[in-house]
Amino acid sequence: MGKRTTYTKEFKLEAVRLLKTANRPAAEVARELGIKRNQLYKWKEALEAKGEAAFPGSGKHTETSKELARLRRENARLKEEMEILKKAAIYFAKQNP
Repeated sequence: MGKRTTYTKEFKLEAVRLLKTANRPAAEVARELGIKRNQLYKWKEALEAKGEAAFPGSGKHTETSKELARLRRENARLKEEMEILKKAAIYFAKQNP
């Protein structure tokens, strides 16, 4: 199994534009671009369904996901501290009858 090929958003947009404007079959356009005809149709459907948000990227961490990860780590730390404080409160409540 070979390495998965990734295409830029610009490439996908241009491929769909070619499909729409060229007076040639989709298979011919796809062959010219070095992609499968099916993939070309999937890109076209995605663009029609989602518009400009169709091709968001490669899934790498964005600033938002980094912030989310930081907040989750902080939340876990705070929960741990809260558990420690609860246990301490129970301990000291038992010490003073």
